[in-house]
Amino acid sequence: MTASALEGLRVVELAHERCAWAGKLLADMGAEVIAVEPPRGSAQRGYEPFVDDAPDRERSLYWWTYNTSKLGVTLDRDTEQGRAWLRELIASADVLLEGEDPGTLASLGLDHETLSATHPELITVSITPFGSNGPGASDPATDITLMASGGLAWICGYDDHSLPPVRGTGEQAYMTACHYAVVGALVALVERDASGRGQHVDVNANAAVNVTTEHSTVRWLVEGASVWRQTGRHAGDQLTMSSQTACADGRWVNTGLPPRTSREYRILRDWIADLGLEEEWPEVFLLDMGVERESIDFSLIGVDEETTAIFGAAREALVLIASKLGGDDFFRQAQTRGLPIGIIYSPEEVLADPHFVDRGFPTPVEHPELGRTVTYPGAPYRFSATPWRIRRRAPQLGEDNARVLGDLGMSPEELGRLRGLGVV
Repeated sequence: MTASALEGLRVVELAHERCAWAGKLLADMGAEVIAVEPPRGSAQRGYEPFVDDAPDRERSLYWWTYNTSKLGVTLDRDTEQGRAWLRELIASADVLLEGEDPGTLASLGLDHETLSATHPELITVSITPFGSNGPGASDPATDITLMASGGLAWICGYDDHSLPPVRGTGEQAYMTACHYAVVGALVALVERDASGRGQHVDVNANAAVNVTTEHSTVRWLVEGASVWRQTGRHAGDQLTMSSQTACADGRWVNTGLPPRTSREYRILRDWIADLGLEEEWPEVFLLDMGVERESIDFSLIGVDEETTAIFGAAREALVLIASKLGGDDFFRQAQTRGLPIGIIYSPEEVLADPHFVDRGFPTPVEHPELGRTVTYPGAPYRFSATPWRIRRRAPQLGEDNARVLGDLGMSPEELGRLRGLGVV
């Protein structure tokens, strides 16, 4: 079988919801990621929803989602023996991935400074709410409070500002931090290849969220201007035209960014003509004016009346076309013509889309313990030489104790004691 991109890399992950996504990304790219749980299991195993609505630590879809391709072991780090085995395991690794509260690992002698004294090649990646040290580092936080304090919730919501902001679901603050953690880990590995030295990659989740607010933070820093959330489109300090509309069959679409170049106005003008809508829509002459211009200067929208009218006509034309076509037909025709239109899919519709199916995005994963195959979302990228793949479903509690801890020298008696705690 073709090697994976990160084959040969060992990562020890101290199972925690803040870092679980980073571990999954590394594992699905081929790294051997060992998730270390307490003997009774990670709290993540208790998160809803459960398969077939049957609460069970092996049926949490949350645990399944964030832990594919990983190995799973259990160690009690509250005991000296458990910590000793954990140090042995970390000493065999290239990367330690953790999401503990600041100071937790230092109190156990498992912080980067202590571990790197005997393992200088170790790369430790920490994901904390506000960084591992400094003012406010120990402030309590959850995913939703980080979405709020990082500024992302402020720019998500509706044109009606009497309604509160909307928090994106799916642990997006943690997942955003995890993406930066993966990038940081890979950069640290490249540096280690050159210098032979490991280092501590300290990811501040609040900052990761903040730098994901696009231009919003920079606009405040440069101009002192606060942007406002707008339904289905970029937040801004000025209200822009609505981009979402219903099609003839009731399906909703996002009309995207209207044409801005002569070529794009020509595409839209031809579409109006092909559908025989010229007589129905008298403002078609504004599209002709757009064709005559090389491009639309966005800085003049709301300032120059003619530019504003031409830009607005493009949005109105798209809404008109949508009202005449079914959602899927509108989406396909726009894409074929080269206009960036998006149909609003449910998650299951995404998995059934022919483009995603052709790219292998829906990924079947065997669950032998249930006697069934489950479809998972795949990766948004493809490696031609070192393929991404989900190598197996998330580990059951203590599933790899004998394989991993036995290889380190744990005796059958000690493994038996773990079984005595209800761990396989």
